[in-house]
Amino acid sequence: MAGKCVWALASANEEHYHDHEWGVPLHDDRRLFEFLILEGAQAGLSWRTILDKRPAYRSAFDDFDPLKIAAYDQGKIDSLLQNPGIVRNRLKIQAAVANANAFLEVKQAYGSFDRYIWGFVDGRTVQNRWRAHAEIPAYTEASARMSKDLQKRGFKFVGKTICYAYMQAVGMVNDHTVDCFRHPQLSPALQ
Repeated sequence: MAGKCVWALASANEEHYHDHEWGVPLHDDRRLFEFLILEGAQAGLSWRTILDKRPAYRSAFDDFDPLKIAAYDQGKIDSLLQNPGIVRNRLKIQAAVANANAFLEVKQAYGSFDRYIWGFVDGRTVQNRWRAHAEIPAYTEASARMSKDLQKRGFKFVGKTICYAYMQAVGMVNDHTVDCFRHPQLSPALQ
């Protein structure tokens, strides 16, 4: 009987996220944008903290509508800094606004953010076969390239480690360990 990735057992919220979202190939631009903002907000914090705050983030950030977020002014940023439901870090909130603008520029240039971001893995999920959580790298050459290109385009809080966590979240890589029941479910060759 297959188990689960060890990190998924820390809380009910993490387990649900692991079982239903983490590593599932995502191609919806708004959801891709949501994860970009959430991964940046996580910097220096645990993913559990962000997952627990996710409903408040969706409410505070207009359900991650990049057009609305790109138009946030100083008054809106100040009000977000008073919102106890989110991470109240001025740089991370300002980064969300900058990232919304950069996201819209990429979408305009490529037709979709999906087409752009999935280009870093040639449009296909990288199928890893890690036996233990400790084997999973903090970043890869692909996440480093992604980070460099995103930064060049004006994105913030997109270092190579954040980019790799993003790749894991949106299914650009399958980093479920081989003993996890989700690994074969997300490996087309094994189905």
